Amino acid sequence: MSTLNGRILVTGGAGFIGSAIVWALNQRGHRDIVIADFLKPENKRTSSLADLEEKRKNLGPLKFAEFVEADDFRQRLAHTPTAFGNFTTIFHLGACSSTTEGDAAYLNDNNLAYTRELAEWSLRHGARYIYASSAATYGDGSQGMDDRDENLARLHPLNLYGESKHNFDLLAQKNGWLPRMVGVKYFNVFGPNEDHKGDMRSLVNKAYQQILATGQVQLFKSHKPEFKDGEQMRDFLYVKDAVEMTLHFAEKATTAGGLYNLGSGQANTWLTLTRAIFAALGKEPKIEFIAMPEVLRGKYQYFTQAEVGKLRSTGYDRPMTPLTEAVRDYVQGYLVPHRKLGE
Repeated sequence: MSTLNGRILVTGGAGFIGSAIVWALNQRGHRDIVIADFLKPENKRTSSLADLEEKRKNLGPLKFAEFVEADDFRQRLAHTPTAFGNFTTIFHLGACSSTTEGDAAYLNDNNLAYTRELAEWSLRHGARYIYASSAATYGDGSQGMDDRDENLARLHPLNLYGESKHNFDLLAQKNGWLPRMVGVKYFNVFGPNEDHKGDMRSLVNKAYQQILATGQVQLFKSHKPEFKDGEQMRDFLYVKDAVEMTLHFAEKATTAGGLYNLGSGQANTWLTLTRAIFAALGKEPKIEFIAMPEVLRGKYQYFTQAEVGKLRSTGYDRPMTPLTEAVRDYVQGYLVPHRKLGE
């Protein structure tokens, strides 16, 4: 039985995946949605004013009941647990997602403590809680990327962002919460509504801008002999697929619990992705390889591929959008006309 037949909370709802969730909920006829996010300049942290404006534009075509600044939402909910009514479903996607963020105290509060507070609220009030963990929790992948392995202590994230996500997964497991909620581990998601993400935008978005400006795309050279330049591999997931997978846990798999990989299940090279972008624009590929910054070399994932058998076992049977088709839809349907989801 769907848990979407009531008031819905989407934290990070002006952001990339969050706004796509709201868009998909609107398509299903849901509008009793509360969105919590940061849009005030004083709360912007590292976002530029232009990036904040892009986030604001994400909300333009969407239908929802209320928008609340994330800080205000958190404080009001802590003071008065019923301040926003009774949520039947919470999609907690609000977090600092920068893999280069160096402020551990900020991440501990914004990513870990906030996630814990909403988890505790959900458990007390019987709401379906679906939160964003991350594929970054897998680190360099040497311990595997299998969401069926419950030995979470084996994992060693490569950055503070990944650690903040991993630490909540560990807390939820320790407290016995995981069977009663869902943590989704997004792999490399790309698609419309990510314009505000700065350096954390997908290669599709960055490459499109590079092609407009210079006619070519720059890719990092490989610093491992087993991978040729451009043949580092990622599991690229179209945001429309990511949204369908996420909503699945509130629509059909409402008793499923634990951690789930959300990916295409197929690793592709950066070269394959880049060529698909040029093809979508009707241009011949022109690629330049540049040195990877020293600060990234020890923290770089050379191969990611989601094991999605656990997701499939919950009854998720939609086909994954092929990479070239997803890139074409994104480039031609959103980047070229500069459209947002819902426009």
